[in-house]
Amino acid sequence: MQEKIETLTAELLAKNPQMSTGRARVWIELLWSDFESTSAKAGYSYRGSDYTENLVRQLITSYGDKLHEFAGRNPKYAHLLDASDDMMQ
Repeated sequence: MQEKIETLTAELLAKNPQMSTGRARVWIELLWSDFESTSAKAGYSYRGSDYTENLVRQLITSYGDKLHEFAGRNPKYAHLLDASDDMMQ
């Protein structure tokens, strides 16, 4: 799974070069775990890491260039992602 996380992190960095590597990895890990935990809470059976990887990839494609703007609008993630010194200038 770590290899998938690293691959997705690289894809996010390509889509959003304003992010640092650390910030991109945090985003990937949050998206991954949030999807899996939400699916489990909803009672869905585990679909496997390939399914989750594809979903996160779709999110990167659709929203990757805007993720750095999200933390300021969502207090649930702000404390994890709002580190202005971590952003690339």
